[in-house]
Amino acid sequence: MIELSVLVGGKAGDGINESGMIISRILNQLGYRLYQYLDYQSLIRGGHNFSIVRASKDKIAAHKDKVNFLLALNQETIDFHEWRLEKDSFVIYNADEVKTDQPGCVGLPLKEIIKETGAPTIARNSILIGGFCKIAGIEWEVLETIIRREVPQDVDLNLKVARQGYDSAEEKMKMKPLRNNPLPVITGNEIIGLGLIKGGLDAYVAYPMTPSSGVLHFLAHKAEDFSLKVVHPENEIAAILMAQGFAYAGERVACGTSGGGFCLMHEGLSLAGMAEMPVVVVVSQRVGPSTGVPTYTAQGDLHFVMNAGQGEFTRLVIAPGDAEQAYFWSATALALSWKYQVPTIILSDKTLSESAYSFDLEAVEEPKEAEPVVWEGGEIYQRYLRTNSGVSPLAFPPNPYAIVKVNSYAHLESGITTEDASEICSNQDKSLRKEEALIKELNDYPSVNVYGDLNSSTALLCWGSNKGVCAELGHKYHLRVVQPVVLNPFPIQKFEKAFFGVKKTICVEGNSTGQLARLMRNFNLQVDEKILKYDGRPFSIEYLDDKLREVTK
Repeated sequence: MIELSVLVGGKAGDGINESGMIISRILNQLGYRLYQYLDYQSLIRGGHNFSIVRASKDKIAAHKDKVNFLLALNQETIDFHEWRLEKDSFVIYNADEVKTDQPGCVGLPLKEIIKETGAPTIARNSILIGGFCKIAGIEWEVLETIIRREVPQDVDLNLKVARQGYDSAEEKMKMKPLRNNPLPVITGNEIIGLGLIKGGLDAYVAYPMTPSSGVLHFLAHKAEDFSLKVVHPENEIAAILMAQGFAYAGERVACGTSGGGFCLMHEGLSLAGMAEMPVVVVVSQRVGPSTGVPTYTAQGDLHFVMNAGQGEFTRLVIAPGDAEQAYFWSATALALSWKYQVPTIILSDKTLSESAYSFDLEAVEEPKEAEPVVWEGGEIYQRYLRTNSGVSPLAFPPNPYAIVKVNSYAHLESGITTEDASEICSNQDKSLRKEEALIKELNDYPSVNVYGDLNSSTALLCWGSNKGVCAELGHKYHLRVVQPVVLNPFPIQKFEKAFFGVKKTICVEGNSTGQLARLMRNFNLQVDEKILKYDGRPFSIEYLDDKLREVTK
């Protein structure tokens, strides 16, 4: 098979995400490229959780609605997902709880096998996965290798029950390994964490908030390996202020949150703007406003982060679209934040943050070096020295030759507070010069990407995690796909070049108002059609395919 999709479903607490990751890694061993979408409710126990693993011979970054295999731990999984089955799909289900008359069904006595082996209840997943591997014609040795590598405890019991599931099913097909070498399968949050480490991260500070929490958990787990300081303070206000304390001391720092937490960071973000503190904030979007739907995805915070904080100050806003971009731009975010001494926001969303991807490090351009300007001594140190670039040399305490004053108030070059009219203007002009220099440097970065048919007069415009689904369908329908990654300061020259010759623009966004389309109007760029999705679910290949047919008739 050149492509297949597998759905595994059950209740919160059944280990659905982990089961999806095991299936992903099994298929990865066969040379497939993976994308795993995770859907779960804001419940510790109960509700309905499911994971869709899509595998292809080619690189992918979006899921399909239809599945070839359905693994059902409970009746809800059948009831909710029967519509996804094709006529030749297979269902492997828990015979103790599920009733179905679907063709291609294999019921396994999970309760009996668990009781007989003494395995923990959570190991029921291994039984279903064993049945899936047998039906798909995947060699037992592949499954055994993955269980030994990925299951953290009760390995022998999991192998025992998986073998029973494997032996209870009948081979229906034969999946042969592809010629691709296996790649790491990791989540977007983990990739953002790796990118930050690549950029020289020294410290990460965050109060956990779905869907950004995975960055905190990953970096805390890797803290000792990379000599990181990882701190979980009492709230988001403390997080951004503590982050700026690290930056003041010369530590490359990032913090993470989602929309509600970023609300609390507003005053701290303004402090970073006035005090010229290089701090990176990972903002992973979910459905709002307020608590909204906390475990589902959205792209509703673009204008929010671009305009957060009072007053006018330079900020860099970056929205990567897949694994490779998340790695490159997370490293770049730290480098540019320190070079220009500005707050930088990595704008992710639940789909990018919590989905898992086949990550190809060799396909990533090496992040550019962008070293900060450091004070070399001599004259009396002035933290806010007015320079032609707007960037002042940095010094860090304790330094016996420099008094490092930072200030949230309008200030003189020395950092001392002022209310002088000309000095107030000088402060603002300094920030504007810094933005001009940043815009010029961004011309050397892949800040706007173009995919598909570069000669097409019809363009799909997208941002963030919609890059994957748009690039795939753009290739299918010979459309030009334009994806800006840097959203502020907006790379207008590159954007206009990407749209040269385009006569019709279709904007694809995960919000209800077309926020990128609204941003385009600021630059006298018009969008002809908008395809908007704001139900908390990401675009599937089939959903966007249907919508494209409607608007391109």
